[in-house]
Amino acid sequence: MESAMPPVQPGQRSAYGPGGSMPRVRRLRLVLSVLGGMIALLCVGGAGVVYVAYDTVTQPDRSAPDVVVSSYLRAVFVERDEVKAAIFTCPEAARLAPLLLLRADLLSREQEFGTQFNVSWGSLGTAMRDEFAEVTLELKISAVVDGFEQSDLQDWRFELAESDSWRVCAATENA
Repeated sequence: MESAMPPVQPGQRSAYGPGGSMPRVRRLRLVLSVLGGMIALLCVGGAGVVYVAYDTVTQPDRSAPDVVVSSYLRAVFVERDEVKAAIFTCPEAARLAPLLLLRADLLSREQEFGTQFNVSWGSLGTAMRDEFAEVTLELKISAVVDGFEQSDLQDWRFELAESDSWRVCAATENA
């Protein structure tokens, strides 16, 4: 069996260094390759951790009925974002029409009077029944028209259902 290393003549140095070992350059390449691979694995693992953390932080909080109603109202009246509001509603959200009609009415009045309506709410009362809940609250609708602040208080009731998480299914104004 022949050796893969060429024979070394007396007085000659081996290309592989003393004792026929790997030259320094090849060892350095090997060490750098191993370190590069480890760094790449750490980056891929770090990207996975960042993705999971981002996903957890950006998930909407639908853990409690009052939190869901407050988030829904913020999306509808403060941020005016229908896509975000839909995150908090049941698939069949036709029973939310009274609240959406209120929003449409406020938007048309803003155009008509050249003002902006502010909608706020105070404490929320919650009644639980198995996987259903009812949240009651008072909406305060205010605006400045012709230099005078005007406001209106309305009592509202929201019905929620829990399947995978809490969602708003109905909204009605209490007369």
